[in-house]
Amino acid sequence: MATSKSSNSIETSSTFSNPELSLAEAMIPVLILVLLLAFNVFVFGDDALSGSNQFILLLGAAVAGIVGFFNQVSYKNIIQKVAGNVQSTTGALIILLFVGALAGSWLVSGIIPSMIYYGLKILNPTIFLPACIVICAIISLATGSSWTTSATVGIALIGIGKAIGLPVGMVAGAVISGAYFGDKLSPLSDTTNLAPAMAGAELFSHIRYMTYTTVPSIVITLIVFVFLGLGFEASGDVNTTELLSSIETTFHISGWLFLVPLVIIVLIVKKTPPIVALLIGSLLGGLFAVLFQPQLVAQIGGGTSLTLETAYKGIMNALTVDTQITTNNDILNELFTSGGMRGMLGTIWLIICAMVFGGVMEAIGALSRISSSLLQLANSTFSLFASTIASCLAVNLTASDQYLSIVIPGKMFHKAFEEKKLAPENLSRTLEDAGTVTSVLIPWNTCGAYQSGVLGVSVADYFMYAIFNWISPFMTLLYAALHIKIKQLTK
Repeated sequence: MATSKSSNSIETSSTFSNPELSLAEAMIPVLILVLLLAFNVFVFGDDALSGSNQFILLLGAAVAGIVGFFNQVSYKNIIQKVAGNVQSTTGALIILLFVGALAGSWLVSGIIPSMIYYGLKILNPTIFLPACIVICAIISLATGSSWTTSATVGIALIGIGKAIGLPVGMVAGAVISGAYFGDKLSPLSDTTNLAPAMAGAELFSHIRYMTYTTVPSIVITLIVFVFLGLGFEASGDVNTTELLSSIETTFHISGWLFLVPLVIIVLIVKKTPPIVALLIGSLLGGLFAVLFQPQLVAQIGGGTSLTLETAYKGIMNALTVDTQITTNNDILNELFTSGGMRGMLGTIWLIICAMVFGGVMEAIGALSRISSSLLQLANSTFSLFASTIASCLAVNLTASDQYLSIVIPGKMFHKAFEEKKLAPENLSRTLEDAGTVTSVLIPWNTCGAYQSGVLGVSVADYFMYAIFNWISPFMTLLYAALHIKIKQLTK
């Protein structure tokens, strides 16, 4: 995932170790949080992310704080760690705001409708799902960013999937599987650089070693989605001809509109910071909206004709607040809506609360205690791999941050892998297989919250279809159990 978070700041961060804290005490906040979240989701269902989950995370942080007070951890230290945790997400939060702005301007400009229009002409349900994986994998591999892939082509693919009657969770699972495959292998991705840095491996050696588990995982994912596509029949009320006609009536469809996403892809390939690229994408979307959809911009701006005032108001509304384009088709009316920057505030709220919980857990030494306990179980090669995976999952669940799920286990297990004469590529690959890709499967993790917010699909809906993401840890365990491609340490 390519965000503006600095890898240098991550590498130098340390995990506080509290020798007074027992494993049972460290697990108390985690168990209470899981129980409260489970009950909350049972009561509120999909509405749990509207605010109640956020408060549950703060309650979990309060429980962790109480445990810390009983173990001589000061309030000041806890607040300082929380502040550092929240500060570390600054880049991600700004990216989220610009993603909302970009989605709004790309809708009004006709970029997203054009993607849907041409997608409906080219793709059909039989090949659509595997095509989603391939398209997202290529874009993410080229850009090094699963987040940018989901925010651009991912949104369009969700729209096309809805239009042809595919379950939205299934489409989101295909998008996420492809996006994280490309992100995981791209040398431009910061997690791909961070994992070997933590393990002491060389970048391209790490990437080559990852292909042993990553390629079989994506092949299995593609096979599953091919069968899902073959067994799917579009619902009877979906009429592609009517949809295409409605899109043409509402928007001016043109291939020139694809210049904007092309410019963004080029910028990111050239290692332009994502915030800068998304800002340029949002502004270009606004410019193209005035050029290609002047009447629509005027209507959103509260006028009947395009003037300087209506153009300004129309573009600003598209960038910042709720926008709904009304057509003569109910399916399209549901698709052609955007929350702008305001639509991302719920996700931002969730991330901040999640980082508060993670900060308190780190401040009281709970994360270090849980990881060290897992390390004690590693008395064989397989158990070492299994303990590393369990540690990555535990940090993703508790610290709610993809980067920490690489940094903390990487620091904890580096010496253990070395003592067992295992090359650092084993550790770096495991960190990616268990830390990078599973973060998106946790609703309160920054990645799960982001993807759910951007794609408009709850984690519960896409979880079982994000096949690549949950099969990757099992693939690593299988290789460890059968001792396949377990590189030995050489002098």
